[in-house]
Amino acid sequence: MRWTIPFWSPFRLGMASYWRRSWKHRMARYTLDFVIIYVGVALVLMLLENWLLFHPAAAKDWAPPPEPLRAQDIELTTADGTLIHAWWCPPANWEPAQGAMIYCHGNAGNLSHRGETALLWQKKTNQAVLLFDYPGYGRSGGKPTEAGCYAAADAAYAWLAERVPAENILILGSSLGGGVAVDLACRNPHRALVLLSTFTSIPAMAQRIYFWLPTRLLVRNRFDNLAKIAQCARPVFLAHGAADDLIPLEQGKQLFDAASEPKKFFAMPERGHDEYVPPEFFAALRTFLEQYAPLK
Repeated sequence: MRWTIPFWSPFRLGMASYWRRSWKHRMARYTLDFVIIYVGVALVLMLLENWLLFHPAAAKDWAPPPEPLRAQDIELTTADGTLIHAWWCPPANWEPAQGAMIYCHGNAGNLSHRGETALLWQKKTNQAVLLFDYPGYGRSGGKPTEAGCYAAADAAYAWLAERVPAENILILGSSLGGGVAVDLACRNPHRALVLLSTFTSIPAMAQRIYFWLPTRLLVRNRFDNLAKIAQCARPVFLAHGAADDLIPLEQGKQLFDAASEPKKFFAMPERGHDEYVPPEFFAALRTFLEQYAPLK
């Protein structure tokens, strides 16, 4: 005869209570483990923030400038004494009346990797190009930080403004350099601001990538272009690639909506993030500048 324990038995009731307590204990343990891992990952990302944002190439990773660029090495000094390396690239027979541009490059490599791009801008605009590195990049001293990038741009602007009238200085920013260019343009007189593939802010970009973390509250680097761009008193020309898989086209449009008039948005349907701009871009930019920001 098979012996069974009645359902009302104290022993069975005790086992049920045990399993209920065990289940709650396991859930509490899993929850605690999850919280510890979640907070740990957040702390690691916070510690690695600058490493994730800035990708400088050292001086040993150097490319010689294209000969037609006529690049001249110059040394700038920021307000805190950091030495900044730059290339001054005037076309043949250049005069200050032709205008010049400050080129704020993206977050990777160093200025030597932008030689061909600088040459393209020089040829298409017939203007001199001042291309500078951020602290910790190439031959510049210091370490890369948001404040350091702004300080390097200030040093570049001060140097150029002694040689070219401020109203003939074009400020150009690409990718991360767009954040440097917006900050510079909202604080200094200039001809116009040109932005390529630029984001609204670093917190917005971080939230897009690490959507499962409260990154808007955690990140220290801001580069808050969306808040600053309305303070730019001069014309703004924004261009963005529809195929950009790093900085979405929507962020470029948000910047355009926030900018003051006169402004223009130039969409490039097939352009990704770091590809050369099409010839149509320079034609549109030239028309915009002639209409709203002619050389003085």
